[in-house]
Amino acid sequence: MTRSDGRGRSNAGPVRIGDALGAVASNLGAGRADVVSAVFGRWDEVVGPAVSAHVRPVRVDGVTLVVSADHPAWATQIRHLAPDILARLSEVCGAQNALERLDVRVRR
Repeated sequence: MTRSDGRGRSNAGPVRIGDALGAVASNLGAGRADVVSAVFGRWDEVVGPAVSAHVRPVRVDGVTLVVSADHPAWATQIRHLAPDILARLSEVCGAQNALERLDVRVRR
């Protein structure tokens, strides 16, 4: 039997950090934990080192991935590559967790 501390937290013992972060991400509205983990943890693998040096994921908002580019030219390039990036993320995250949109912003 799992006991609770009255605030919904279990005091049954240690919890894996991935499970804890998943719960925190969900509670903060950061997106589904498995998708967030795949996007942020495997971004370099998904887009390659040249792109990842200039474009970083910011957040998962429902079915939209928000990314930040360090220059308008990179933002334009990513907008053109969006279908390919979303397809690659679908492979990494699984089709059932597929993201549908890529929102590109330029860092100021």
